[in-house]
Amino acid sequence: MEHLDPNIPALLVAWYRQNRRELPWRRDREPYHVWLSEIMLQQTRVEAARAYYLRFLAELPTVQALADCPPDRLSKLWEGLGYYARMRNLQKAARQIAAAGRFPDTYAELLALPGVGAYTAGAVASICFEQPAPAVDGNVLRVLARVTEDASPVTDARVKKEYAARLGEIYPAGACGDFTQSLMELGAVVCVPNGPPRCGECPLRALCRACADGVQEKLPVRSPKKARRTEEKTVLILRCGDRLAVRKRPDEGLLAGLWELPNVPGTLEAQQALALAEAWGAAPRELVRASDKTHVFTHLTWNLRGYELVCAREAPGFLWADAARLRQDVALPTAFRMFLGYS
Repeated sequence: MEHLDPNIPALLVAWYRQNRRELPWRRDREPYHVWLSEIMLQQTRVEAARAYYLRFLAELPTVQALADCPPDRLSKLWEGLGYYARMRNLQKAARQIAAAGRFPDTYAELLALPGVGAYTAGAVASICFEQPAPAVDGNVLRVLARVTEDASPVTDARVKKEYAARLGEIYPAGACGDFTQSLMELGAVVCVPNGPPRCGECPLRALCRACADGVQEKLPVRSPKKARRTEEKTVLILRCGDRLAVRKRPDEGLLAGLWELPNVPGTLEAQQALALAEAWGAAPRELVRASDKTHVFTHLTWNLRGYELVCAREAPGFLWADAARLRQDVALPTAFRMFLGYS
């Protein structure tokens, strides 16, 4: 891979300072704020993350507050963002930072925090501490692949590492943070992944080889994705009066430590579901409805058959909660919340 054009930083930084979006995590360069936003924005759209970010900071305004937050409350604040391992690592890292009495201010120290990879470490180091530390995500890979007309598969870790090394050679002293954010911004709003890129608005158009050759929509190249594994499950929505049965998931594995609607592997018929609720001690009296839903994780798809049952007894082994408590205190992942009419 060849060296990047040294004119890229000046062009991008000038464009960014004139055209950047006003986002809440850009109001300052407080490391906690930038770190939190970068963790939230992994696998989450900007508009979806905005409300979560503001609500999260309103309740947990400092690293110490995050470190001290009860896990169930933290899960509720994170509810709906998905990828809950991010949340658990966020708190583990907050506890380390709080114990150290300072926020790490070098790339190496940031990279040592739980849940912080090369991208997040580079983003915080450059944006908050003006270090020439590249932050290479999907947006940045797309921009660079098009500018250089490089057909190397960007899903290859070696390619990503090489791009980071080439970027590190051209980081502009005194504008490291703005350069990092300009690359992210260009990929998000101009050199977009879906639909034609807005080449007429791009500050790098004169340097872009893919644009010159008319092949920008063919880049970047990605290796074929592995097929997702599929699991079938049956979910029981057990209602007794105005209360609903939920239970805690195991502390390890997928959606660890969160709440769930009772469920079992496989797809049960209606009579089997009624028999199961009876065996649990819920004394089902009426099958209100059956519904089928699908929830997609990164490497796994759940095909879900749901049965809503009116029950005569609150069976042991569950938490029975009314709607207000569910919404306020119980962190239900989207895979289960969608059976309750909200996602």
